[in-house]
Amino acid sequence: MSDYLQRAKFFRTKKRLGQNFLVNADVIADIIELAEINKEDTVIEIGPGIGFVTEQLIKVAKRVIAIELDEDAIAVLQKLNASNLTIIHQDILKTDLSSLVDTKVKIVANIPYYITSPILVHLLGEIDDLNNKNRNCIDSIILMVQEEVARRITAKAGAENKAYGLLSILSQFWADCYIVKLVGRRSFYPAPKVNSALVKLKIKSKPCLNLTDYRHFRRVIKAAFAQRRKTLKNCLLQASFSKEVIESALCEVGLNDDIRGEKLSIEQFGKLSEALLNAN
Repeated sequence: MSDYLQRAKFFRTKKRLGQNFLVNADVIADIIELAEINKEDTVIEIGPGIGFVTEQLIKVAKRVIAIELDEDAIAVLQKLNASNLTIIHQDILKTDLSSLVDTKVKIVANIPYYITSPILVHLLGEIDDLNNKNRNCIDSIILMVQEEVARRITAKAGAENKAYGLLSILSQFWADCYIVKLVGRRSFYPAPKVNSALVKLKIKSKPCLNLTDYRHFRRVIKAAFAQRRKTLKNCLLQASFSKEVIESALCEVGLNDDIRGEKLSIEQFGKLSEALLNAN
């Protein structure tokens, strides 16, 4: 770790960019292993920073595309001077991944925690975005995130601490999601205030539910989690569903009037969405 730590200390990190460099060599090795990268793979690395993970990726992948926003970090990355490394100075949220590759890619990402949700939406697409260009070119994602966010990504209905919600459903709608490693704050420089976790998302070939109207399903789940303290029935009323339609749909799916949205699995939400459509 000391070599990584000294190199990280030499670089002037930028708080506004949420820079916390991973300096734990064991965790870096775990990322390479968990991403299951081989000599035939193209890897897109999001937020490479000054290249501690990058310099390991270029040893095992056919091609590495590193997308970095910080000009000073770009200057350090360029010193790697590897023939299989392409460095792109760009905001990931403004990057069309499908324009960079013509094959399925593996994503490795160590990103500022404050933009985790927007980046996941950018990579996966919204629930009603059935032909998202970015998602269509991704095989899997290894994502370093705040532990609390990792719990939200992988949470199931009824999870403790209100972890289950819109991010859980979006992530699991398009991918099989697992926490593969917990990472302590001392593995980074500067050390963040929270612990982290590595999450693996294996992209599904099709959405997890076969629905009549995906836009309607998105409307239902957004309504269900808009006001967590309210019952699902009241949340749907607030979202302009009629009382009669709601009561009919809840009865059809076998749900009580006083149930809250966080208790419904993705599959139950799918059945409720269909029932609300049919009751109209």
